[in-house]
Amino acid sequence: MTTARKIALLTYSSKPRGGVVHTLALAEALAALGHDVHVWTLARGGDTTFFRPVDPAVTLHPVPFPPIDGEDVGSRILRSIRTLRDAFGPVRAGYDVVHAQDCISANAAMPCIRTIHHLDTFTTPELAACHERAVVEPVARICVSEAVAGEVRTGWGLRPTVIANGVDAARFEAAARDEAGRRRWARRLGPYVLALGGIEPRKGSIDLIEAFALLRRSLPDLRLVFAGGETLFDYRDYRHEFEERAERLHVEPEVLGVVDDSRLPSLVAQAEALAFVSTKEGFGLAALEALSAGVPVVARDLPVLREVFGPTVAYASTPAEIAAALAEAVTSPGTGAAGRDLARGYTWERAAMDHAAFYEAHLGRR
Repeated sequence: MTTARKIALLTYSSKPRGGVVHTLALAEALAALGHDVHVWTLARGGDTTFFRPVDPAVTLHPVPFPPIDGEDVGSRILRSIRTLRDAFGPVRAGYDVVHAQDCISANAAMPCIRTIHHLDTFTTPELAACHERAVVEPVARICVSEAVAGEVRTGWGLRPTVIANGVDAARFEAAARDEAGRRRWARRLGPYVLALGGIEPRKGSIDLIEAFALLRRSLPDLRLVFAGGETLFDYRDYRHEFEERAERLHVEPEVLGVVDDSRLPSLVAQAEALAFVSTKEGFGLAALEALSAGVPVVARDLPVLREVFGPTVAYASTPAEIAAALAEAVTSPGTGAAGRDLARGYTWERAAMDHAAFYEAHLGRR
């Protein structure tokens, strides 16, 4: 049996983003294995805890991070790093393992292990420097897919260990059977295609608007719904372009913003299809959740998504291809059995066991 360790997992936000979802699920699964797990986060927007209840076996350390009016992205990044470092630094020596889940928490917690969920290209100098240092300087690296690990090998000559995500498949399978929860969304929205993660360049939101304008010609009663969207970054220009494009194409998307975690599974389960057309991804957790609920997925044709999903989703790249794939998914959805079987194979228990073995190997080398 693996030795019980005191583990610090660090993340940059208390809001529902993919890396934060990963952090909490991994923390709970490690705690279930007997480890003493502490999660450190910047508590944004007046939060005092995370967006969902967390197993009390996990100790939470939310670090207040009040907003500052007019603060630019670069200054916010530097303040984020400094605030988390000032809180965590005095106690870091008490942990056997320090594991950061993003570039901000990695910069705050060096020396540390870092999970590189995906790679990005930034123009803000402070953010570009944060990203680079968080790839190069950690003492060890994990990637959630072989495709991203390959990018790290090619770009930096480093060799991360690959440990796939888990997914709470049972929760989304249950949502598919939650007739009352699904009915509430159906009454509010009618039939809809869902996109998760908000409106931002990496999510391919403008491509989706253009695809939906084509899709609506054959399915005029279908709606386009966006949910999620908490971010550190300033996407006002992109959002303005998105809104202009939508108006020009006479598309009126329903933008829900951040949805309460208890209602998210039924929102996913009621969708006619999930549009997962990100231009960059590290794994695709939201798409796995949709597959768990039996919802067909149309994904951007990226190597990482081919790796994770194989033939269980439809792939497309251009707006015309996305529209055609969504039309097929909505009108001929199939049983979803292959997607559910795939999702059931990705468990957080397995991910936690793989992380625990990685930590032991790292501590042995150290």
